[in-house]
Amino acid sequence: MSTSSQDNASAYWAENLRIIMTYLSIWFVVSFVGGILFVDQLNAIPFFGFPLGFWIDQQGAIFIYVALIWMYAYSMNKLDEKYDVHE
Repeated sequence: MSTSSQDNASAYWAENLRIIMTYLSIWFVVSFVGGILFVDQLNAIPFFGFPLGFWIDQQGAIFIYVALIWMYAYSMNKLDEKYDVHE
């Protein structure tokens, strides 16, 4: 492997890790912070007739997880195109 392709692979991997850490951070905030740490404060807010903390745990987090999957796929496709490793 040439130095140029090694640099390219290292840059690709660094951006890949940045994307992964960004989406994992969002996942953590929604799951742990929104669903566990602040559930009592969020439950004081009504949302569609349910306490907001309960709704985030039972429904809202799933919507966010599906959105994260779509956003990750889109981000990785863009990254693959940038480094010309797309299908």
